[in-house]
Amino acid sequence: AEPGAMSEGLVQRRTAAAAASAAASSSSNQLAAAGSGAANQLSDSRTGSVDDDEKGSFRLTLMEEVLLLGLKDREGYTSFWNDSISSGLRGAILIELALRRRIDLEPPGARRRTLDSRRVVCLSDRLVGDALLDEALRHIRETETPENAECWIQYLSGETWNPLKLRYQLRNVRERLAKSLVEKSVCTTEKQSFVVFDMTTHPLVDGQAKLAVIRRAQDCLLSRWQADPQRMDRRSLALLYLAHASDVLENAFGSLSDEDYLLVTGRMRQLLQLDFDAEGAKDGACAMIWAVAKAFAK
Repeated sequence: AEPGAMSEGLVQRRTAAAAASAAASSSSNQLAAAGSGAANQLSDSRTGSVDDDEKGSFRLTLMEEVLLLGLKDREGYTSFWNDSISSGLRGAILIELALRRRIDLEPPGARRRTLDSRRVVCLSDRLVGDALLDEALRHIRETETPENAECWIQYLSGETWNPLKLRYQLRNVRERLAKSLVEKSVCTTEKQSFVVFDMTTHPLVDGQAKLAVIRRAQDCLLSRWQADPQRMDRRSLALLYLAHASDVLENAFGSLSDEDYLLVTGRMRQLLQLDFDAEGAKDGACAMIWAVAKAFAK
């Protein structure tokens, strides 16, 4: 999705604003408690939550959060017209593994200063305990020739003309993530008939879980906005880039007033216009976030 496309969603967003407002009001009490808990849990990654990431103490992974933003609450499936979420989820897998200190980009050398010239390397083969993450980690660990983040997004998505690389494709990612959300009591499982075929769907049952993700995305660009992205919570920063790349970020802004909507889209545009190579080279930066962001910006 192009950065300017967010401003074009202002009129469309008004159509859904009433429904979003009603849902928000019915869940306001739950959201207050959930938002408070999420704020405490999702404290600034630069002040200690790296250890939390490594331990996997967060309830939802980045992949599950992106999928949750894309899921239709009652219908329980993502838009049939969204062609971006597949690759976005693969990018989320790379960042999640990096935040958990399983993979990283190779150190920048004299000839490898740009993010897309640095290869993804395995830091630890210790399993995470998540089937998708462990499968991706195994592929990265076993590959003979290291590749950059953009290549791994393509390989994990199955978007390659090299038949030898097709074995790296992660299959049924959305369905597997939806089942994980069911196991965490965020969604449920139903069968829905579409005249010519039946489809398994996963309607939302824990509204406060999704509202907490939406509130975090909004607050990151409003009340918790930091002009310096290096001071932002890394998981929240990654969520913004991944949700935008997956074409589901607009779903997090539906309940905002017109004034706040214009403010968050303007600030998101600032994030999209950053020099990703320069940000990734700064001390304390999670280079994988910026490498994935750059891969989707091309």
